[in-house]
Amino acid sequence: MSKVADAIDKAKAEGRAALVGYLPAGYPTVQGSIDAAIALARNGADIIEIGIPYSDPVMDGSVIQAATTEALANGFHVSSVFEVVKAVTDATADLGTAVLVMTYWNPVMRLGVAEFARRLAEAGGSGLITPDLVPDEAAEWFEASDEYGLDRVFLVAPSTSPERMAKTVAATRGFTYAVSLMGVTGARTAVDSAARAVVDAARAAGAPRVCVGLGVSTAEHVREIGAYADGVIVGTAIVSALREGGPDAVGRLAAELSQGLARTPAQA
Repeated sequence: MSKVADAIDKAKAEGRAALVGYLPAGYPTVQGSIDAAIALARNGADIIEIGIPYSDPVMDGSVIQAATTEALANGFHVSSVFEVVKAVTDATADLGTAVLVMTYWNPVMRLGVAEFARRLAEAGGSGLITPDLVPDEAAEWFEASDEYGLDRVFLVAPSTSPERMAKTVAATRGFTYAVSLMGVTGARTAVDSAARAVVDAARAAGAPRVCVGLGVSTAEHVREIGAYADGVIVGTAIVSALREGGPDAVGRLAAELSQGLARTPAQA
């Protein structure tokens, strides 16, 4: 059983969905991203996604793009992500928080897949979320993740065919990442209606745990998605809070979002 799965199952046993929070490594500084991630965990996040800043972030909206661009301009290097992961896992060991790295595949290939996996495992990381990697092209990652006991989180979307859904779910370990809408990341006033259909399709394909992301920004969104998904992923709203108020603001937002996690008896 993975640490990520454990965190989701623990939340379920407590009658709620898991809260998954995203922050880019190195924004506004390496230490600042560590402090913000710890604030997330201390205020209700069960799983932390640490994003690797990338020069061509095709899936990211303007807020996250601006943050990662600033991190790169400040000299962020891929190897620094292991420093962030280790600091966060060490500081939150008493909470059982799982720390995943979210990254486009090119930085992993440039460092070397096996080397990346080894260093991530040594830092206490639980695995990778890989938005631009499909199972068909992931043979090297399968081997490395198996060797080092790391989770493999792949994405599915409203456009995913039944055949592709089954293949992706079978390759995934930790949770299946259900994209709630088509397009890039960004806070929205309403959650796309396709989210529940994607979760249902993933579960029908055999996914034991499905978390929903893209567009989640309020406790009401968390409450809506948490009624049917195993976890709720929040990114842009957290990065905005960090930009505007630092780690303290991140902690306050996490506490607010956590209020939407509990399920009613009818939803449990």
